[in-house]
Amino acid sequence: MDWGTDLWDQFDIIEKHTQSGLELVEKYVKFVKERTEVEQNYAKQLRNLSKKYNFKRGSREEQECSRFSSYQSFLDVLNEMNDYAGQRELIAENMMMNICIELTKYLQELKQERKTYLLEAKKAQQSLESTYKQLDSSKKRFEREWREAERATQNAEKTDQDINATKADVEKAKQQAHMRTHIAEECKNDYAAQLQKFNKEQSQFYFNDMPIIFNKLQDMDERRVRKLSQGYILFSDTEKHVMPIIGKCLEGVTKAGNNVNERNDSLALIEQNKSGFERPGDLDFEDYSQGINRTSSESSLGTPKGAMDLLGKNRNKNFWLFSKKSKLCPYTLPPFSPPLTPTPANGPPSPKFARDPLSYCLKEINKTVKPRISSFRTLRRSKFTPEKIMVILGVCPTVTEDFGHLPPEQRRKRLQQKFDEIGKELQKEVDQSEALGKMKDVYEKNPQMGDPASLASQINQTAQNMERLRGELNKYETWLAEAGGRGETLRFSPQTFNNNNGAHDVYSPDGAHSDGSAPDPSQAIYAEFDDDFEEEELTAPIGQCTAMYNFPGASEGTIAMQEGEELSVVEEDKGDGWTRVRRTNGDEGYIPTSYVSITLSK
Repeated sequence: MDWGTDLWDQFDIIEKHTQSGLELVEKYVKFVKERTEVEQNYAKQLRNLSKKYNFKRGSREEQECSRFSSYQSFLDVLNEMNDYAGQRELIAENMMMNICIELTKYLQELKQERKTYLLEAKKAQQSLESTYKQLDSSKKRFEREWREAERATQNAEKTDQDINATKADVEKAKQQAHMRTHIAEECKNDYAAQLQKFNKEQSQFYFNDMPIIFNKLQDMDERRVRKLSQGYILFSDTEKHVMPIIGKCLEGVTKAGNNVNERNDSLALIEQNKSGFERPGDLDFEDYSQGINRTSSESSLGTPKGAMDLLGKNRNKNFWLFSKKSKLCPYTLPPFSPPLTPTPANGPPSPKFARDPLSYCLKEINKTVKPRISSFRTLRRSKFTPEKIMVILGVCPTVTEDFGHLPPEQRRKRLQQKFDEIGKELQKEVDQSEALGKMKDVYEKNPQMGDPASLASQINQTAQNMERLRGELNKYETWLAEAGGRGETLRFSPQTFNNNNGAHDVYSPDGAHSDGSAPDPSQAIYAEFDDDFEEEELTAPIGQCTAMYNFPGASEGTIAMQEGEELSVVEEDKGDGWTRVRRTNGDEGYIPTSYVSITLSK
């Protein structure tokens, strides 16, 4: 069964069907293009997501977390997702090349082929119509001439029977009838010829020309359908071909999860942060009943009697609160600190300093650093370490060349790392020196290759570098021997502390005062710190507020709240968007002003 036989009279249907098939191909191409755009956008979003959560290369966070398997596995997951995005991009690229471009090119060929077949069909049809018009014209002419011939014959017979007609009239009428009859016969023959010609062309048109054209259109349409089916299959196969690689990416994610080792992470944390300090020993009993003289320095910041003596006696035992004493630099109070002497030369202190200058400093800090320090009681509950307090007061440890500011274990690691780095640099200089020496020998033996004197500056510079690096290597080797030889024993170095009055208190390694002067102000800070919190008076609330939204209070100095919770307002918003509040249990902290409805007391 074919179109030429069964659809010989359905030219319009065939023309419409082939046009609809081409439109289907165009629609499928557009569909695949939009699919590739979806894949490309998906891949782009995946890459951006991986980049967003990846650590910045060379950042401190990457260096600190690279030792832990959980962080490293997370990086592996991000890398696998990046590779997964690459496979999605490959799918889009293959679909565009193998489906969209190929089908678009094939579609143009089909359109041109269809146009050719339709033109052939129209030409055949126009030829048949022209032949039919000639046939119809000859037929009408034959009909017209035959009627004229019959009329002329009848007129000749009528004239012959008329007694009044002359012989000439009769002869003329007969000649006229004979001529018309002859013309009618010629028209008859022409009509017969045209009819034969038309029947032949019509047979050729319906049994030969149009069936061939229709069969060609059928073959073209079937090829179009076959090509479209291949496009459908490619749509699936394109993704199937990358599924093994996508599977490997997903297997990589699973492998990353299996590579997490919680025990190794714990050991890495220990290795990274182990200080090497000894645990504090038992405190000695001080018999106050024997009338022990306990004198405190006039320059101490309100330290209770006996506290500094206790610290002085146990300083070499690594009392826990001051376990990082050896790695802190000499501390200097911030510029806003008041004079440390209780009786300044210009008269009695201001009422603000009547109770304790340190308390006033901390209160001033509390007013200015809202998101970080909510109140003294919050600070106390947060278990601030002495190092955190020093950072709050603007006092930072100074990094020393021998890493003496670090705990023993970390100091040993840093010294070993520095020792290895200098050793590598020294080896490079030694190799360069040997290379320069060989080059100099070559120049001396073959002057045409170069001047040996031109290498003198480089050789001297290399020798100086080697000498400098050897000196540094010996220096770090000595420090490393000290760090490794003392084991877990804490090594103290003389520390100098400067107060605001310009006085200097120098401590010897055993913790005793070298000049008998006042004790370390930083020690007084620590001893006084907790007592100040206990003595702080609660600020009277200035109003009430109701929480309109939940707030987690995750950052330091803030406080969590639940929607509908009632809180007391302790301090109004100063224009920075934060309000200080207090719970009924005494917890205080800052909350966003826009999260609560505030009612102030009149």
